[in-house]
Amino acid sequence: MNPNPYTSPEAHRWKILDASTLQHDETIECDVAIVGTGAGGGTTAEILARSGLRVLMLEEGPLKTSSDFHMLEREAYPNLYQESAGRRTKDEGIIILQGRSVGGSTTVNWTSSFHTPPATLAYWRERFGLDTFTSAALAPWFAMMERRLGIHPWEREPNDNNDVLRRGAARIGVPTKVIPRNVRGCYNLGYCGVGCPTNAKQSMLITTIPAALAHGAQLVSRVRAERFVHKHGAVNELECSALDPAGLRPGPYTLRVRARAYVAAGGAINTPALLLRSELPDPHGRVGKRTFLHPTVISAATMPEEVVASSGAPQSIYSDHFLKTQAIDGPIGYKLEVPPLHPVLTSSTFTGLGEFAASQMHDFNHLQAIIALMRDGFNDESVGGTVGLHGDGTPILDYPISNYVWDGMRRALLTMAEIQFAAGARTVLPLHESAVPYGSWAEARAAIAQLPMEVLRTRVASAHVMGGSAMSKDEREGVVDQRGRSHALDNLYVFDGSAFPTSLGANPQLSIYGMVARNASELAASLTGRPAAKLAEGDDGGSAMPNGRSALIAESVTPTVL
Repeated sequence: MNPNPYTSPEAHRWKILDASTLQHDETIECDVAIVGTGAGGGTTAEILARSGLRVLMLEEGPLKTSSDFHMLEREAYPNLYQESAGRRTKDEGIIILQGRSVGGSTTVNWTSSFHTPPATLAYWRERFGLDTFTSAALAPWFAMMERRLGIHPWEREPNDNNDVLRRGAARIGVPTKVIPRNVRGCYNLGYCGVGCPTNAKQSMLITTIPAALAHGAQLVSRVRAERFVHKHGAVNELECSALDPAGLRPGPYTLRVRARAYVAAGGAINTPALLLRSELPDPHGRVGKRTFLHPTVISAATMPEEVVASSGAPQSIYSDHFLKTQAIDGPIGYKLEVPPLHPVLTSSTFTGLGEFAASQMHDFNHLQAIIALMRDGFNDESVGGTVGLHGDGTPILDYPISNYVWDGMRRALLTMAEIQFAAGARTVLPLHESAVPYGSWAEARAAIAQLPMEVLRTRVASAHVMGGSAMSKDEREGVVDQRGRSHALDNLYVFDGSAFPTSLGANPQLSIYGMVARNASELAASLTGRPAAKLAEGDDGGSAMPNGRSALIAESVTPTVL
């Protein structure tokens, strides 16, 4: 079991504050304030802190560590997810899983790590003028983050849940590959989605954030960034609310932050909402627009043998066949993966009530599932959604599903059913309110062709949210440039998945790591006048130094005491 860095002797010197404990208003000054501690915020924090800058990390969720991870869904969803894993689109037609704790979604994701597909980058260059976004230019940044986070193809045999995808696809001539995962010393427990109890998952929680803290950064949890105060083309201050001990509502005290530069890294939905609350100059109305999911449909199978889909690496096999054989701007393509199945997530996602639902759970250890992730955003009929604000300033995503996307979902349900039957399924149930378990591929093919593809009748989910603060060379097309710098405010940057101008067609965490590492390094160089620090395999935050910090930090930074 890997050690918990937050219980180490060095951690006693780290500057960590739970804002719910504040007894008065507070003001903090720093070089760079980072809103969010997920893939973008965590990567940024380590690079900037190692480069000698005074860094402040702000996180709306709580600080929970492996000491709090008991492999229990009832604890994890309220503590680690946005809206207790119940976030939905405006019409409630799409379930959205996003993290909300220190480490963000990296604390609860299933560890799948992919480079940005070359076809996606080519489209960005052509459509949005992002000429520096080539596979060759990004390769060293992806390589650096792969070394830093132990990303490598999963070396063990897939669990039975993933093996159904592998062998069923092989029998119908669909190629599959092994998924790279960001793990070291993985115990193969299968509970990645509720927080890794062994610290094997190389999330921001146990890698970049402890390293940043060891280099003098500060972390404030249970604090909500309300708005950037700006004038004369720059941000002057960030206004935040200290939350109550439950971490849900603003308490009586405020936190004000003054910095040289500000980084929005709260993730798609939350970052556009922050910019909207801040009334960011937006003459072309781009903030919150073109927010993309990978809208995902699910096919469940009952297998003759036990699958026990709650055990083993959640995702280890995938297929991009239906992306690579589909023109990027043609009918929508989709990626095939497998989700883990745990009782609460399964019962709340599967369709049916009463005796039917009970029978599904009775066969729980025989259940298998495949998911298809739609590659949205590359077609005139594929415009994504829009982030807006409720009356209290909290975000809401309006995401109408077009006929273009529905068509892909129907094709995907057919593909998944064929694979499951080829692997030996007794029955296959597309997660749709009008569907029933089908006993043969012929029966399923005829029925799925007739299913009404409609909101709330078709079960749709997504764990990947992108866009809403898109990069573009032309300010009329986006919110930030290809360095992540705001088109409107000189010292404001967006370093998270909300900067993507489309969805990716791949799980987004490694794309965020690589792109943010490059942009954060450029920011560090511009603020310090020297090259940014590089991250290396096995970095431990500098604990080999006598005081746990690099000589550069020790000489140049006098941290603010909270």
